[in-house]
Amino acid sequence: MIERLPSNRPPERFYRGGARISDFRGEPAAAEFEPEDWIGSTTTIFGEEELGLTRLADGALLRDAVAADPGYWLGEEHVARWGSDVRLLVKLLDAGQRLPVHAHPDDAFAARHLGHAHGKAEAWYILEAGTVHLGLTRDVSGAELAALVEEQDVDALLGLLHEVHVAPGDVVFVPPGVLHAIGAGVLLLELQQPEDLSILLEWRAFALDGTADGHLGLGFELALTAVERTALPRESLGGLVRTAPPSGSVFPPDADQFFRLERVPVEGTLSLDPGFAVLVVSEGAITVEGRAAPRGSTWLLPAGADNVTLDGAGEVLLARPPAA
Repeated sequence: MIERLPSNRPPERFYRGGARISDFRGEPAAAEFEPEDWIGSTTTIFGEEELGLTRLADGALLRDAVAADPGYWLGEEHVARWGSDVRLLVKLLDAGQRLPVHAHPDDAFAARHLGHAHGKAEAWYILEAGTVHLGLTRDVSGAELAALVEEQDVDALLGLLHEVHVAPGDVVFVPPGVLHAIGAGVLLLELQQPEDLSILLEWRAFALDGTADGHLGLGFELALTAVERTALPRESLGGLVRTAPPSGSVFPPDADQFFRLERVPVEGTLSLDPGFAVLVVSEGAITVEGRAAPRGSTWLLPAGADNVTLDGAGEVLLARPPAA
C-alpha cells in the first residue's frame, strides 16, 4: 500500500540548512545542520550502517522490505533486469550556505576503487531560486587542480565554474565527474543514483576535515582522477540546465538512463501509471487515494499499488528509477 513518509533528516551534516524544508513541509523548525531529507531511501550515508535509511510505518526498513519482496515494490520488469536494486535516491536539499565545490565518481570508478554498485549522477528540480555553479569554464590540468585543493584556494576553485541563476521549475542535470556547487538559498528536489559518494575540493568554511573526509578514503591523488577536467562550453550548458515543461518528463534525455522525474498537474481526478515512485506534492492541496496530501507531503508508491488516484487542484512531482 502507499505510505505517507515523514521527514528523514540525517543530523549534523557538514553544511547548514533545513529551514526551507521545514517551511515546504509545514513542519516545525529543524536543527541548523539538517539540510537534507532522504525520501524513500534504501541508501546509507557513506560509512554508516543505517543512517539515511527510510523506515516504514510498521517500523521496518524500506531496504529490508524491498529485499523481501522486490516484485511488489519494484515491479517484475525492474526485478528481471536489476533485481532488488532500487536504483534511485530522492532528497529535498536546502542550501543554508553555499555547498563546497565537489564532484561524484561514475559507475566504473565506484566499482573499481570503492566496490560500490553505482557512481553518482544527480539532477535537481528547483523549488526556490538562487545560483548554482556547474562545469569548468576552461580546461584544467591535474596538477593545477591538485594544487588548488591543497592550497584551499576557494576563490580560484569557484572561479573555474560557470555561475547560473536558476528559478523555480528549472532543472539541472549533473553527470558524474562534473564539478558543481549549490548556492546559498536554493531549495531543490534531488534525484540521484543511490550512493553517498562525494569528492570534496574545498572545506575551509564547513564542519568537516576535508583532508581526512574529502577523498572517499582513497587519497586525493586517486580521487581527483574521477573529476572531469575538460571545459564545458557556455553554449553547452543548455544540455544540462533548462526550464521544465509544464507536464511530463522534465530532465534532459541523458538523465533518463539514471532516473526519471515527471511533473504532473492535478485538476480533478486522475490515475497514475503503475510503477515504483516517490511522490512529492509541490503545489496545492490534493488527496492521494482519498487521504489528504498537502503541499510538501511525500509519498511512497510501490509498483504493486496499481491505479493510484489523485484528486484536487495542484501539482505533484513523481520520481522514478530508470525504465527497465
